[in-house]
Amino acid sequence: MNPRATIITLTLLLTLLGCSNDDIFENLAIDRELVVVTRNSPTTYYFDGDQPAGFEYELLKAFADARGYRLRFQVAFTIEELLATLDDQKAHLAAAGLTVTPDRSERFLTTRPYLNQSPLIIYKSGNQRPRKLQDLIGRDLVVLAGSSHAELLKRLSKRVPGLSWREVQAGDTLELMQLVTLQKAELAVIDSAEFKIQQQLYPRLVAAMDLEAEEAMAWHLPKTPAAAALVEDINAFFIEAGQSGVLETIRERHFGATRFSSRVGAFTFNRRVTGLLPKWQPMIEAVAIEYQMDWRLLAAVSYQESHWNPKARSRTGVEGMMMITRATARELGVTDRLDPQQSLRGGARFIRNLLRRLPPDIEEPNRLWMALAAYNIGLGHLEDARVLAEKRGLDPHLWPDVRAQLTDLQNPDIYPTTRFGFARGAEAVTYVDNIRQYYATLQLITLTEDRIQPPIDVSNLLTNTHQLPLPLAL
Repeated sequence: MNPRATIITLTLLLTLLGCSNDDIFENLAIDRELVVVTRNSPTTYYFDGDQPAGFEYELLKAFADARGYRLRFQVAFTIEELLATLDDQKAHLAAAGLTVTPDRSERFLTTRPYLNQSPLIIYKSGNQRPRKLQDLIGRDLVVLAGSSHAELLKRLSKRVPGLSWREVQAGDTLELMQLVTLQKAELAVIDSAEFKIQQQLYPRLVAAMDLEAEEAMAWHLPKTPAAAALVEDINAFFIEAGQSGVLETIRERHFGATRFSSRVGAFTFNRRVTGLLPKWQPMIEAVAIEYQMDWRLLAAVSYQESHWNPKARSRTGVEGMMMITRATARELGVTDRLDPQQSLRGGARFIRNLLRRLPPDIEEPNRLWMALAAYNIGLGHLEDARVLAEKRGLDPHLWPDVRAQLTDLQNPDIYPTTRFGFARGAEAVTYVDNIRQYYATLQLITLTEDRIQPPIDVSNLLTNTHQLPLPLAL
């Protein structure tokens, strides 16, 4: 059975059958099965192909592996459903990008925070930008029903008379971003981390203002003595994961690609994905299968190299879809660099070779980002940057630490001291940053195409607040 269909079936069965309120934590000690309620979104839990993925999933997997648990997931399709599942003790914990709020703290136990976010007001570029709270009065503002943002707006409405909003019964902020993009709403409230990732799909949307200071995210558990013991264990794990670097590695894997992203670049890339990628995607996919690569990675690299132009040439003599040099072409057996299939195969083979030649103790995803940097400036210059990182007390196995040294490879006070000398390190930094953004965007696009769909019609789940009109369904 399709894994997404399995998740939906299990969710519905568990909703009907439930779990005994009295023994869910007793069963945990016996069978070691940790039941987690979450939501399907790019920042929480989703399927990448047939494999579960997402920031919350990876964090949960690390905890489960460290403590000997098996994971079982329930997907809630609204925030209110998610919290009700926890209230009814049909899950041990909720891991869904939930912000700690006064109301939730009274209702649930919470773990140590593992991420901070700021609530943002977003709007569509070209429309009127709100700059202060009073500018929200009279605007069509949407939030997820049951979210911390709905709680926040209720608190703010006491300070800002006339503030009104609509609550959307959905579990994913992509629904809100779609409403604003299609101009079925003027404004939306979205967490900063989610917005930064999902803005790649909706580059016309921009942040107008922070709604309040940073808020902490934490896992939530039922307010019971048995759950309190689990909270203590989770907190101990978060401390361990912070000290070992596991937590930062997971954060970097899921949020690092957007740190240096460009909205203009995302807008142009999305246009090329729609207009040009379909022509080359079958060939890219075939080559990626041949070299056991994610086709979306190969597509991202080839876009960065040539914008999917097989006849591309540069003043330095590189050419083709993957902009291969003459020397590299000879090494790889590429006889015609302007042949798109040969170029793609040569580039894919070169990336695989670089991944193989890097020191074995460099783990993913750092290994991939370093291999891509080496594709741009060579393994020797990459090694120079790693040596600089180690000399400066940083970790040469971590891409962020190595990335920070690359620009010094063109610093006349520093590059003469390196083994391989001058290199356009800043160009390599931009190169990898761009590929990460394009790769993340393609992953996000395939995610939205294959999303777990709710077993109900979300178009009928808009609720009125303060008598504002409902424009159109999702």
